Amino acid sequence: MSDNTILIKNAFILNKQKIQSLLIKNDLIAEISDEIDESNVDKIIDADGKILLPGFVNTHTHLSMTLFRGLADDLSLDSWLNDHIWPMEANLNGDYCYIGALLGAVELIKSGTTTFSDMYFYMEDVARAVDEAGIRAVLSYGMIDFGDAEKRQAEIKENMELFKNCNGMADGRIKVFFGPHSPYTASEELLIKVRELADEYNMGIHIHVSETQKEINDISAEKGMRPFEYLDKIGFLGPDVVAAHSVWLSDEEIEIIKKNDVKISHNPCSNMKLASGIAPVSKLIENDICVSIGTDGASSNNNLDLIEELKTASLLQKVSTLDPKVLTSDEAIEMGTIKGAEALGLDSQIGSIEVGKKADIILIDTDSANMVPDSTSLSSNIIYSANGSNVDTTICDGKVLMENKKLTVLDEQAIYDKARQAIKELKEAI
Repeated sequence: MSDNTILIKNAFILNKQKIQSLLIKNDLIAEISDEIDESNVDKIIDADGKILLPGFVNTHTHLSMTLFRGLADDLSLDSWLNDHIWPMEANLNGDYCYIGALLGAVELIKSGTTTFSDMYFYMEDVARAVDEAGIRAVLSYGMIDFGDAEKRQAEIKENMELFKNCNGMADGRIKVFFGPHSPYTASEELLIKVRELADEYNMGIHIHVSETQKEINDISAEKGMRPFEYLDKIGFLGPDVVAAHSVWLSDEEIEIIKKNDVKISHNPCSNMKLASGIAPVSKLIENDICVSIGTDGASSNNNLDLIEELKTASLLQKVSTLDPKVLTSDEAIEMGTIKGAEALGLDSQIGSIEVGKKADIILIDTDSANMVPDSTSLSSNIIYSANGSNVDTTICDGKVLMENKKLTVLDEQAIYDKARQAIKELKEAI
């Protein structure tokens, strides 16, 4: 069988800091050089005036919650969850989650995200959407038992079924993690069992930790220690754990995170919108802790634009530390690419533009008002000037998902219509 080849020529390759050409063969980057022979190439993309960089990696979201965009705003996390989100989620089904995931996939592709890590419900339906959309995903089922033994067994079974049915699906683009929701919704017994199974099956773990001050107070009152101290004590932590949020951290907990090589997913827009607080990202980075970026769900953000998220992350650290030099645009690009790949255990495959890595690539168009003139550093052009709408082309696993800002894999309008109908039915069901 002959190779499927795509030549991207005249691109400014961000990490090379110069204009070069890049050849994709099937799903891999095959060559990067000043000139590549155009003969016998299946497709040529002229990237003149465009910046080429790896597809962004969103390490914490709830993709199907795009259906709940704008459902309940200007509330605390506690009220937002208990009074609005959980009642709505009670009426979810697989079809609704599939439609919500497709809507989310459209937004990810259009704003340059090629890989996302998701924790939610009806995850086999989300996997179906991922397969159709052509993107890369790490999927976990959100496990909540509130100390109920019967519920615990059902949650473990659900996540293991997801692993057995979907791990390696979509030509290997789907990977499955465990998803214990948080230390306040998952019992100690569930967390310990997840750790055992993660070791046995070589699975990663995706969990919310230390998102709000209330969570710290509640766990401290119940366990006599802070969340990361508690998780460390029960042997839960390790380099395969991605802890979303991690806003309220003591110096001792930062040491625990470092010691266990826990990966952090920073979600600044959601944390700001829910008034949860500001994560000490610059301090974590100083301690050589892997910090990646996530949007959280579109119900608490309210979009999935990772470029916007990275700008917010950078500015938030500067204003919270009163130091303009922290979280530079170069560090922000890393957070959205290679650090995200590292957090998900995918850094040998994605996250940087290198020969032999997967062809997960985006092109950002500089020929627009907000990108002219070029910044002194093109990373600052991307982080401080651009937004998701500047993404021109999105390629994942060597397949073009969007070109010239037009989707090539999904029917946008049909998905929008189905999503509007789905949320109408969900609201009527309450």
